[in-house]
Amino acid sequence: MAITGINYAEQYLTTLLQSFPYVLYFGELFATPANGRYQFTGPSTIQIPNINVNGRKDGNMDQLTTKGRNFGLTYKTLELTRHRTWDTLLHPEYVNRTNGMATIANATQVMNQEEKFPEMSAYLVSKLFSDYVEAGKNVVTTTLTVNNILSVFDDMMVSMDDARVPRAGRILYTTPGVGKLLKEAADLQRSFAVQTGNQSVQRQIANLDNVKIVDYIPTDIMKTAYDFSAGWAVGATARQINMMLVHPDAVITPIKYTFAGLDEPSAAHQGKYYYFEESFEDVFLLPLKEGGIVFHADADTATYTAVSNPSGNPKTLGYYVLSGNTYILTEDEAVVAGTTYYTKS
Repeated sequence: MAITGINYAEQYLTTLLQSFPYVLYFGELFATPANGRYQFTGPSTIQIPNINVNGRKDGNMDQLTTKGRNFGLTYKTLELTRHRTWDTLLHPEYVNRTNGMATIANATQVMNQEEKFPEMSAYLVSKLFSDYVEAGKNVVTTTLTVNNILSVFDDMMVSMDDARVPRAGRILYTTPGVGKLLKEAADLQRSFAVQTGNQSVQRQIANLDNVKIVDYIPTDIMKTAYDFSAGWAVGATARQINMMLVHPDAVITPIKYTFAGLDEPSAAHQGKYYYFEESFEDVFLLPLKEGGIVFHADADTATYTAVSNPSGNPKTLGYYVLSGNTYILTEDEAVVAGTTYYTKS
């Protein structure tokens, strides 16, 4: 977003006139219980332990069976890569000349509502989508209608049931358009509580099969890719995510360090206030819990062509590989035997 100059008009409104603010739409995922279960083992690493065991076997009443350790312990290391900062200067005279509108408090409030919160939400969705696809999971791409949306939802629920994901605690996040389809869905049985003297009717679907519904996520927050080089912007190749069915226990949203400070005017800052904040954070789909999330997104309309005789560095050449039913950029720096690489057009 381009930064405009300070407006020195003589008269000002006593309140800020801003766009409707974004909120932290995925608060339950940022507060996932998993955040308190795992500890940092280094400056920016978290180790996720996993115990695997052998199953039971037949006993023998007449002789000793072979004894041994029947469990193992492994660790998966997650590396935080997201380091974000924001700062600004403010001359004390700006506060006077703008009738108190140009203040650090107002600037940070707008930054949080219009930049930081939506950026965090956009990163969460796109990062979980990336982890999901890289795990080889299939993205549901069935075109949604009022006639099939409940069937598609049922299929997503069945996928989680097969992965032994607890039904209690699941959340379905949708765009407003999909939320509208849910309200209009064919075969959806509704019951309305009518109270004496109360003529209002509540049509919002708070839950479906005991799954909490959050059906007001803006479409620009539900994309598969973003550019975070300065703030946040929808990526050029982004697809629309329509639904995300997730159990909070399947994700972790660690924040390693946060700092926010305000320096009083000083010679070092040429007589200006200086505000600075930073954080080290990230979002991960937990290993072995990939079944705790299912995505529905628009189909990829690009054309992918298999490379007949790949050579060189597939990563720098921009080759794709098929993961589940989604094409992703390869990380291979040398051709791997047996791997089919694709070009995108």
